[in-house]
Amino acid sequence: MNKRISKISVVGLGYVGLPLSLQFASSGVEVLGIDLDSQKVDAINSGKSYLKHFSSEKIAEQVDAGRFKASTEVSRVSEVDAVLICVPTPLNEYREPDLSYVLDTAEAMAPHLTKEVLIVLESTTYPGTTEDELRVILEEGSGMKAGVDFHLAYSPEREDPGREDASVKTIPKVVGGYTIECSDLAADLYGQAIDEIHRVSSCRVAEATKLLENIFRSVNIALVNELKVVYEAMGIEVHEVISAAATKPFGFMPFRPGPGLGGHCIPIDPFYLTWKAREFDKHTRFIELAGEINTAMPDYVVSKVADALNEEGKSVKGSRILILGLAYKANVDDCRESPSFVLMEKLLSKGSKVEYNDPYVPVVPETREHPELAGIHSVKIEDEFDLILLSTDHDEYREFDFREFRCPVVDSRNCISLRPTKYYKA
Repeated sequence: MNKRISKISVVGLGYVGLPLSLQFASSGVEVLGIDLDSQKVDAINSGKSYLKHFSSEKIAEQVDAGRFKASTEVSRVSEVDAVLICVPTPLNEYREPDLSYVLDTAEAMAPHLTKEVLIVLESTTYPGTTEDELRVILEEGSGMKAGVDFHLAYSPEREDPGREDASVKTIPKVVGGYTIECSDLAADLYGQAIDEIHRVSSCRVAEATKLLENIFRSVNIALVNELKVVYEAMGIEVHEVISAAATKPFGFMPFRPGPGLGGHCIPIDPFYLTWKAREFDKHTRFIELAGEINTAMPDYVVSKVADALNEEGKSVKGSRILILGLAYKANVDDCRESPSFVLMEKLLSKGSKVEYNDPYVPVVPETREHPELAGIHSVKIEDEFDLILLSTDHDEYREFDFREFRCPVVDSRNCISLRPTKYYKA
């Protein structure tokens, strides 16, 4: 088709929507960002960033050029040629998919859609969501037909906060359309801003692709987490084994164990497929077993904390414990689904007095899963605690000198190089 789209809307201006908006704006496409959070909207319109890895200068440059602005009004999708939906898809309390953000967004925007508009869902979900659920709401609310009056596609986000060797522009984009024409238009749109487009035959294939990517990581992380426990019992250092295996130039990809899974994708996405598979009377035993192993890792780490305190003649109850790192991965400010929250709650439930340090997260933000922890402030790293537990492998901790510390330090990431005498791995 080679149709150039000049104005788009990105709905949801979080860790996916903001970088996507900036990439399109820097490519010459006018972007209207939409988010219900008025603080994000005000920040963007003022040329200010609220995510660590995106500078205010990058936002201000596009805002000042007139290529990027934001609004809380969903009705303004009537002004654009394409709408990219980048809203959360969490799990509910029963570990079932929660599509309320996607479906509520669709319901709100449907009456304002214009003919020939392209709608692309980027939020991770199970196969069939775009064609069977999103499409129905858009058609009912707009009075138009997908593939006839408007275009519909799915293109999974591939954002990796903190990574320096890849960007929105350089990470290949998978695109699947409801019809061939829908796919053509979506491929043309993303081709305006992204270097490589990989087209697949349907929205379902694109949805399944995203799930495979994250299930692959979940299963392999579960494998090394299990091996960590097994090799420890044998007196073998698992990180040394992994490093040695990684010298093989084929047939092996290194994964590292940790205190549990974090981020908005890997702890959640595999369960989207396990839930959907039941509709077809299929049971994803391998995926569910990986989930059980990864979910059990915080308990393993807490047991190591108890062992270290026991060596000091202390119990977990009443001990002052400092957790290093609240973010789910190194050198970012994203703490969604972070295992540090789980560690904090487990230690608190056992009577510990828990504080945390994180150079990227000065205050615990509001979260759906851990609202009671919101507002707690990061504290200094001092040798005044009964125990220090490293949960996130920030570079600051790799370089921190713990050698003179008298309290035990438990390292769940094999991160610390300048180690104290009382150093334990978990």
